[in-house]
Parts: sequence; C-alpha cells; structure tokens
Amino acid sequence: MTISSTPPVPSRLTDGAAPRSGRPAALFAMSPEHVSALFPPRLMNRLKGLLDIDESLIAQRFGQESLAPALARTEILITGWGAPPLDPAALAAAPRLRAVLHSAGTVRGLISESCWERGLLISSAAHANALPVAEFTLAAILLAGKNAFGLRESLRTGHRLPPAPADLASVGNFGRRIGIIGASRVGRRVLELLRPFNLAVRLSDPYVDAAEAARLGVELVSLDDLLAGSDIVSLHAPDTPQTYRMLDRRRLAAIPDGATLINTSRGALIDPEALTDELASGRLNAVLDVTEPEPLPQDSPLYDLPNVFVTPHIAGSLGNELERLGRAVVEEAERVVDGLPLVHQVLRTDLGRIA
Repeated sequence: MTISSTPPVPSRLTDGAAPRSGRPAALFAMSPEHVSALFPPRLMNRLKGLLDIDESLIAQRFGQESLAPALARTEILITGWGAPPLDPAALAAAPRLRAVLHSAGTVRGLISESCWERGLLISSAAHANALPVAEFTLAAILLAGKNAFGLRESLRTGHRLPPAPADLASVGNFGRRIGIIGASRVGRRVLELLRPFNLAVRLSDPYVDAAEAARLGVELVSLDDLLAGSDIVSLHAPDTPQTYRMLDRRRLAAIPDGATLINTSRGALIDPEALTDELASGRLNAVLDVTEPEPLPQDSPLYDLPNVFVTPHIAGSLGNELERLGRAVVEEAERVVDGLPLVHQVLRTDLGRIA
C-alpha cells in the first residue's frame, strides 16, 4: 500500500499537557474478548511501553459517560472487531485523537467522512489478516486439484479404497489451470504461494496492467476468458458496488463442467441463487468459506451437497493467528510514537477498491 506523504506527527501533544507517563494516551475500542487474543502478555507489555493504555478500559460505545475522561485525552485509538463507528459525536468527544490503528481488516464500517476531514492517520492490519486467507486458499486449491473433497465423499458413502482408475483420470495438480480473480493483498499472496507448483495460473483484475502482471509472474486475462479456461477459480476481489454479483448466472455458466469455485472473499460477489442451481446440478464443485447470507439458512441444500465444502468463515485470522494482527498494530504504534510514516496506512482514495 502506498505510504502517505503526510508529514510526521510529533509524538507529544502541543495543545496541552501530555499524559503523566509521558507516553501518548491510548484507548482500546473493540469487543472485549478480542483484546487478550490480539495482545498476549508479551505484546501487551510492549504496547504499554509505548502508550499510556489500560487493557481493562475498552470502549464498546463511545457515548458511555464513564469513558468521557479517557476519550478526552486519547491520542491513539486501537480498534478491532466490534469497534463502534467513529462518527462526528465520537470525534467530538476525542479532541486529541490523531491516529486510529485497526487490528482487523476493513475499516469501512469504522471510519466516517469526519475522520478524513479531521486528518486522522488510519492504519489497518489487513495485510496481516491476508496471510492465513492465502494459506487456506492454497490448501483448498491443491486439495481440489486432487479431488480430495469428492473422493472423500466417495469413500464415506461407498467405503471403496483405493478409488477405481476411472475415478482418477482427471485428478492431479500437474498443469492444473488456476484462475485468480483479484490482485488484492490475499490474491497477490496466493500468487506467491502458487509459484513453486507446476500450475498454469492466470489473473483477472481491472486495476492490473500487463507490466504489473509480468512482475507478478502471471498471465493477465479478461474475467470471461479466465472463467472459461480454468479448472479452479478462486475469488479475491473486494466487496464493492462494482463487484456485487460479479459472478452472475451467465458467468457461472461459463465455468467448465467439473471445475471448482473457491470463495474466501465475500458471498455478495456471487449470485446465490445461480450458484445454488449450478451446485445442485452437480456441474460445478465449490469450497465456500463465505456465503450470502452468512450463515446459510438451516435448510440450505449447500450443507448436504457432496460437491460442496462449506466452512464457517475461518480462512481469516483465528486462534494463535490473531497475535500477528496485534503485532502489526504494535509496530504501527511504534512508528506513530517515533514520528514516522505508517507502513500500512489507509488513504481516503483507497476505499473505492479495497475490502
């Protein structure tokens, strides 16, 4: 992501007394259960060495009267899943606020127009959250190429081992045609992870030109050409008005028979009725970590179809992977305190094409 040319902000306030500790005052704003997972003791101690912050004081609503004194002196807000939106009223209650360090991915539901007008520094840990999503995708691609999901169902229902040769004629990852939709953070990491394998990888992304595709080591094609020529299609485009239902009935029909569709992005990118029809027919296979709606209704046929592998939105950071997000925030906090530019700054102009 482009580093902003915004001049460094001094680590001490000039419009009033600094906190008694001499460190910038900070406040957590997220669902409380996430704080200890994101910031285990070693990271919390490191954070406290940089900031005047109390892990027991967590904002879930900025209008809480008990939070008023803390908000009034907060310079750095550390946000995460469940953070309340930074609307004009919240900003009015935090007159010293100058940086928001988000310990999750998208900041769309968090940041308001008033934040840009205020000139706040905004950072996101989306780059860190992209890593486990890409790893999940790599695993799904390789398993799909071996038809592991389908053969598992054959074994479960028929108790046949080994599979008959006729079942294996089209199985394998040598030369498998992989289509990646979107050179997002996740998409780019997937491209990196796929390089050691003997795969034919192609990319579709309207923001990537031929020169950049060459640097990424991938062939750039149109979305329609990618869909028609892929054995496995993996979605990594952001959820924007431009990508809503980008895989509609016509485009799903263009995917070859027997191909696998992997979605770790957002369910809104695919027409859910058209997808259900294609999968119910048995023509396509799917690995769906995200769906629309989410979760699926209890009576959704996708739960029971043998050619569909549905997971409960687990590709992103979970368990011990959350510490990676916390570390990203601590590193950005160090830059703020030292008056250095943020490495993972979110700019106003980014919002139109990022998740």
